[in-house]
Amino acid sequence: MSEQLLGRIHSFESFGTVDGPGIRFVVFMQGCPMRCLYCHNPDTWKIGSGGDVYSVDDVFNQIMKYKNYIKKGGVTISGGEPLVQIEFVTELLKRLKAQGLHTAVDTSGITFVKNSAATLAKFDALLEVTDLFLLDVKHIDPVKHKALTGKENKNPQDFMQYLADHNKSVWIRYVLVPGYSDDEHDIEALHTYLSRYRNIEKIEVLPYHTMGIAKYQNLNIPYPLEGVQKPSKEVIDRTKEILGVKSHANK
Repeated sequence: MSEQLLGRIHSFESFGTVDGPGIRFVVFMQGCPMRCLYCHNPDTWKIGSGGDVYSVDDVFNQIMKYKNYIKKGGVTISGGEPLVQIEFVTELLKRLKAQGLHTAVDTSGITFVKNSAATLAKFDALLEVTDLFLLDVKHIDPVKHKALTGKENKNPQDFMQYLADHNKSVWIRYVLVPGYSDDEHDIEALHTYLSRYRNIEKIEVLPYHTMGIAKYQNLNIPYPLEGVQKPSKEVIDRTKEILGVKSHANK
């Protein structure tokens, strides 16, 4: 029963405008297996602890209070890595879809394992109730991906192929970090990779920022990118040009 299915949630945003189309209610799930060097929410990392515990009913009822405001936008489930708690997310989205709301999931795809029948069954159920996936592509190079996130990029790339096989709408999000993810050759390789997929509707380049430093200090965690500056406008514009941000709209 949905009222017995519990999830750990870090926080909510009732009027989000950057996590999918329109005005959206955003649920930030607790827990993430990755350790991205540029992560600005280290307080979402802990799995099985941290955040607050809610039932699906609790979250559904909270979202419904804003239905009139988000009916032309929708609901986005983010994190952390939301698919660490895929059963909870799927049940919540099922309830929201029944209300006619647009649903989106912001994920890295790291929890996807294509050779696991149990995993595939869970993801198949998720796809049925998700209109849009915001896929956070960390790096195209497998070695640099692991250095940047602590994980290899096989699962995320398998997930991208899985979404394409099911013709699910995808927005790509790419964080541009000077010295880590701004090499032109890598970005050109990323463009070549993404160009294979006709289900990608949008690509977003997200410039690195330092707004999360205070959280590291509060948690007494050394900030891994100390001294790294924000990317210049020239580098941002060049990255967008290579990735075809203005014109890439494969539908």
